[in-house]
Amino acid sequence: MSELPALNNETIWAILNEEIEDTTVNQLVWHYLGYRYDEAAGKWDASAVAVEWRDEYPEPPDFIANRPPTVKLTRSIPSENKQLLKEQLGFKGYKVGEFGPRQTRRATMANWLLSYMKGAKGEEL
Repeated sequence: MSELPALNNETIWAILNEEIEDTTVNQLVWHYLGYRYDEAAGKWDASAVAVEWRDEYPEPPDFIANRPPTVKLTRSIPSENKQLLKEQLGFKGYKVGEFGPRQTRRATMANWLLSYMKGAKGEEL
């Protein structure tokens, strides 16, 4: 995998504003789920991935192209963190007619990453 951007509010905004490539957004989520690519073996190592993800997705899923893993990602966000994009960043959502499944999935991924950040710091952002 290429060098990933830092996990911070600027990166979350860049995801929402589509300033980061879909591939990189996927790689960010994969990384924080625990997936690692073993260059020497030429395959994915999911040993650090939670069992509920590893069993269903032994290799990291494409969250942007596929709805089922994005639904699972949404369900994995603690209920108190479901509105972090709005509450922490003031994200107002996309305008009607200017978004589709891709943007919705990117927003889900951004919210999951924001929730991860909150959990990793154990505090408000």
